[in-house]
Amino acid sequence: MGHATASPWAKVPELTLGFWIIKIAATTLGETGGDAVTMSMQLGYLVGTGIFAAVFAICVLAQIRAGRFHPFLYWATIIASTTVGTALADFADRSLGIGYPGGASLLLVLLLLSLLVWHRVMGTVSVASVREPRAEAFYWLTIMFSQTLGTALGDWMADSMGLGYSGAAVVFGALLALVVVAYYVTSLSRTLLFWLAFVLTRPLGPVVGDYLDKPLGAGGMALSRYSASAALIVFIIACILLLPQRPAEASH
Repeated sequence: MGHATASPWAKVPELTLGFWIIKIAATTLGETGGDAVTMSMQLGYLVGTGIFAAVFAICVLAQIRAGRFHPFLYWATIIASTTVGTALADFADRSLGIGYPGGASLLLVLLLLSLLVWHRVMGTVSVASVREPRAEAFYWLTIMFSQTLGTALGDWMADSMGLGYSGAAVVFGALLALVVVAYYVTSLSRTLLFWLAFVLTRPLGPVVGDYLDKPLGAGGMALSRYSASAALIVFIIACILLLPQRPAEASH
């Protein structure tokens, strides 16, 4: 029952197209599931953040103690990070009274500090290095801050700047396209590009969630937050079963 030790394989999946498809679906589930608890159940942002933080902590501990990469456990932890990210971003933006710019700025600082400390302690922030407990702890802390920052940036663009979720999706989609181009035509750090893409894909979740719960007359699917969350869970499970889920080869 000891802690997992370093292995030749990282305990995170390869960064394939399937990874990003499931990641966007997971962020959408984080949006619908997070709002279902904080809004539909009327528990509020603080209580919702506490509930999701507890679930996230349990998932991270299970992930760290696991001896190898388990797809369902990994994606359950990602979903937990995005639900706590949704609630935490809303709490920072609204309940703390610092608004979207203040919340986004605070979260950016926390994300950069997490990456800085991770690099100083481990010598790298590469995803492929996530193969032992300390690196995993840094990885999941950074993941949570990335998800929360992405939520805050998406809300800032959609609400404060008046772009709406669709307009914000165009902006973040364009930025994401630039990251993809940079990946193929430049020698920029793959680690930097990964974390940029991870943050930029998060605001796409509310757009998909908005489509799922919009009325039929407005071009949506008229699903409740509960129905949308259930549909997303089924979709994510199907993707995990059908799309390749291999662990990344660890870097040294």
